[in-house]
Amino acid sequence: MHQLIDARENGLIKIVSGIRRVGKSYLLKTLFRSYLLEQGVAADRILLIDMEGRQNRAFRNPDYLLDWIDNKIQDNSTYYIIIDEVQRVDDFVDMLGSLAIKENADVYVTGSNSHFLSSDIATEFRGRSEEIHVYPLSFEEFMSAYQGDKEDAWQEYYTYGGLPKILSIKGEDKKAAYLQNLYRTVYLKDIYERHDIENKAEFEELVRVLASSIGSPVNALNLSNTFKSVKRIQNLTDKTISTYIEYLKDAFLIENAERYDIKGRKYIGSLSKYYFKDCGLRNAVLSFRQTEGNHLMENVLYNEMRQRGFSVDVGNVGIRVRNENGTQQRVTLEVDFVCNKASQRYYIQSAWRMPDEEKMQQEQRSLSLIDDDFRKIIVVGERLKLQRNERGIVTVGIYDFLLDRQTLDR
Repeated sequence: MHQLIDARENGLIKIVSGIRRVGKSYLLKTLFRSYLLEQGVAADRILLIDMEGRQNRAFRNPDYLLDWIDNKIQDNSTYYIIIDEVQRVDDFVDMLGSLAIKENADVYVTGSNSHFLSSDIATEFRGRSEEIHVYPLSFEEFMSAYQGDKEDAWQEYYTYGGLPKILSIKGEDKKAAYLQNLYRTVYLKDIYERHDIENKAEFEELVRVLASSIGSPVNALNLSNTFKSVKRIQNLTDKTISTYIEYLKDAFLIENAERYDIKGRKYIGSLSKYYFKDCGLRNAVLSFRQTEGNHLMENVLYNEMRQRGFSVDVGNVGIRVRNENGTQQRVTLEVDFVCNKASQRYYIQSAWRMPDEEKMQQEQRSLSLIDDDFRKIIVVGERLKLQRNERGIVTVGIYDFLLDRQTLDR
C-alpha cells in the first residue's frame, strides 16, 4: 500500500506483480480503491475493469476498451484506471502503450504469471513503468490476523506459509491440501502453458531437489550431476536445468542469493542458494515431508529482508589457518546473509538453536572476522533477550526480529 501511495500520479504505469493467490487483485481492487475514496477521489474517477469476469469479455478487444475509457474521461482531472488480469486483453502491450500517453490517466495493472510478467514488457515500457512486487504475508502481517500465541503462529507460518487464504482455512489437512492443489493446478499449470515443457516429470523432480536444498549452495552443473548419479536421470543437462530454474524465477516461485566475497568486495561465481517465495509452497512441493525448522527459518529470514526492500547475498569470509601438518591453508567461512539497501548494510546469521558457548562461538566466528562497522546480527529461532558482545555482535530471538523492525538498529 505504501508503495502504491508513493507511486500515485507519478506518470508511470504501475505493474503489480507477485505469485498467484498472493493478493494482488485484492490490493488494487479493494484496499487501494478504498484508499482513493477516503482521500476524496470521486467514485466515477476510478475506472475498475476486471478482465476475469465473463460479463467484461467485450473489454478483451483493445479498441473497445480504449474507446470505453475515452468515453468515461469527461474532463482534465485525474482518472485512476485499474485493470485486473490485463493479459486477457488482445495486444495488451500495445493497449497499455496507448494508455501510457494519456496525460490525466493514472494506470494500475495486474496479470497472471503464465502470460504476463513485468520482465516481458520491461523493454516496451522502460522508463514508463514501475513494478510493485507483492510478497506473501510477513510474519508480522500474519500475526495481525492470527488467533493464538506467537509460538503457535511461528510454527504454522514456517509450515504453511503466508498466502492470505491460509489464515481462513481451518485444520492442518485442509491447509496442506489447499497448498498442494494450488501448486499443481495453478503454478505448475501456468509454467507448463507458458513454456510448453515436455519433460514434466523431470521438471517436477528438479523443483523437489531445489526445495530440499534450501540453504545449500548449488549450481546447474552439480544439479545435473546429481540427477545422473543419484536420480538416474540422464537427459537433464546443466543448460536445461538453468532454463528450468529461470522459469521458476520468472513465475516468482523462487529467488537466488549469490555468493559475495566480503573482504574482496566481489561476487564469487557460479554457486547460489535458492529460496522459495513462500515456505508453505516449498513444503507442499515435498508433500510436507521435510519441515526442518532450521532450513525453513533461513528461508523466512531471506524473504523478510527481501520484503523490507534489501538485496540479499550469501557472504563468504576467507581466512588462513594452520592444518594438523602445520602448513597454512585457506578456509572459507559463511555469513548467511549480506543485506544491502542504499547506504545500509546488515550481516545476518540464522541459528535455529544456540544451546551452549561452543555453538555461540561457531555462529560468531565469521561475523567477528568482518572488519567494517556495519551491524552484525545473529537471529536465534526461539525466545531470547537481546544481547550484545564486546565486538558489537547482536544476538536476538526470532520473534523480536520479525515483529519489531527497529531490532535491526538496536
